[in-house]
Amino acid sequence: MQELELKYGCNPNQKPARVFAEQLPFTVLNGRPGYINLLDALNSWQLVRELKQATGLPAAASFKHVSPAGAAVGLPLDDVLNKIYFVEGIELSPIANAYVRARGADRMSSYGDFAALSDECDAATALYLKREVSDGVIAPSYSKDALDILKAKRKGSYLILQIDPAYEPPAVERKQVFGVTFEQLRNDIAITADCLNDVPTITKIPADAQRDLLIALITLKYTQSNSVCYVKDGQAIGIGAGQQSRVHCTRLAGSKADTWWLRQHPQVINLPFRPDVKRPDRDNAIDVYVGNESDDILNDWQRVFTAKPEPLTVEQKLDWISKLDNVSLGSDAFFPFGDNIERAHKSGVKFVAQAGGSIRDDNVIETCDKYGIAMAMTHIRLFHH
Repeated sequence: MQELELKYGCNPNQKPARVFAEQLPFTVLNGRPGYINLLDALNSWQLVRELKQATGLPAAASFKHVSPAGAAVGLPLDDVLNKIYFVEGIELSPIANAYVRARGADRMSSYGDFAALSDECDAATALYLKREVSDGVIAPSYSKDALDILKAKRKGSYLILQIDPAYEPPAVERKQVFGVTFEQLRNDIAITADCLNDVPTITKIPADAQRDLLIALITLKYTQSNSVCYVKDGQAIGIGAGQQSRVHCTRLAGSKADTWWLRQHPQVINLPFRPDVKRPDRDNAIDVYVGNESDDILNDWQRVFTAKPEPLTVEQKLDWISKLDNVSLGSDAFFPFGDNIERAHKSGVKFVAQAGGSIRDDNVIETCDKYGIAMAMTHIRLFHH
């Protein structure tokens, strides 16, 4: 039996705390893990491992409080994404591209995240992690340069975990709640393109959209339920987690996708930031500027801008959002009403994967057909708690 003493449990008053197993599948290379750190690490590793298996591409995730803030595969960034992710002029490897994309889905939520990498952490990824506010990273291996870079982060306390990529957990998993032990078979169902074969809508699903739908579904497999995920061009752009109502998940994830897209508006890209404003403060200012609180940042513009920017009007925002297109959406269970599709349509969704099985499936299919949206019934529920 191996065990590891933790800093504390979910909260500082919850001591002592430990993890233990017949054989721990990870090694602590630096730092001291906490309870939530390891929940994030072990969930996020499973996510990126499955993304790599499903797509054949390097994958990364950015986790906060046991749900992903973002997940992505290692596709190259275009000039606009380089700018809004603050990586202009930086040479990025495929695994670094994956993490930059994952963190870029919701940069405000990724502040203080736990990073997961499907492939070896190289120097390019380590240099990017070094400059961002992050609590730790898990990967199957690290180059010597990457390890040296990360060990110097946070005055030497940055948490670095190395996972055994060959490790497979037992088939049965257990946890305790209020002194009661829960036991179930681990959710080892494989999310593959076969999940997308049942397409009852008029419009069908092309190959790129299939990839993005698989990314959405695998992301949802490790997101606290209820959950909905919007994906575009190999990366999550909006994740709604832990909502009691599915349409609230769809709205929350849709609003995050809208914010991600509004960050690419020319007026936002050209905001006149003061040179001394740090990246987290820029991220917060941009989210306020494109949101409903724009007056707050404009009334205090001298703190972050060199000149007072013009506000984005409601009409400008709606016009820009109307240009968002070819978005894929996954749901961790069935859509009970067509209202989810109505909301998804407003954020450019053209492809949907959901479990199906609602008594109102016909209404959901009709709503998809009304907007030319292709929808697959996966017949797989992906609740995660």
